[in-house]
Amino acid sequence: MKRSRFSEEQIIAILKEHEAGMPTAEVCRRHGISGATFYKYKAKFGSLEVSEARRLRALEDENAKPKKLLADTSLSGVRVARELTRLIGVRGKPHRVVSDNGTELTSSAILRWSQERRVEWHYIAPGKPMQNGFVESFNGRLRDECLNETLFTSLAHARFVLDAWRHDYNQVRPHSKLDGKTPADILPFPQSNIMKEPDSTSEW
Repeated sequence: MKRSRFSEEQIIAILKEHEAGMPTAEVCRRHGISGATFYKYKAKFGSLEVSEARRLRALEDENAKPKKLLADTSLSGVRVARELTRLIGVRGKPHRVVSDNGTELTSSAILRWSQERRVEWHYIAPGKPMQNGFVESFNGRLRDECLNETLFTSLAHARFVLDAWRHDYNQVRPHSKLDGKTPADILPFPQSNIMKEPDSTSEW
């Protein structure tokens, strides 16, 4: 949202001049604003005192943070492909990748990536998320335990919180489906980025 050149106090004072009987045209001329700007101020701040206007501005600023964070972290097919290449260096090449039909996953960059690396890519049916039930379960847990419980204040803060959650999920928390073990107990996280031979049985 574009920031006004007037503070909350100044806007309230302008509106009070009008309330005291000064014609709208005179108020606009005196303060160098258009009629449209005056009525925008009146619609937004007309019934507010200065303290209430400040709280409104603070709330707008707070609500803008998630939008900025989303813009900073939006994914493209190229970025997804780059991350998949990094994972191959850590885990080895999978036989197949299963995903939904998000635009970043149906992009030409992903199609080219799968062809060049000879990795089968399987798309679930639209509107059938449980065809990829493990991922849906994981996403729900991530939302409930982390994303919905945290008000991120910056991109750096989001990365820190998500990394801490990932570490706990993979290396600290026991999983009932793993007989009380952690994922790291079953498949230790390698320290080397040396490329591995393809695993014909693995699926992401």
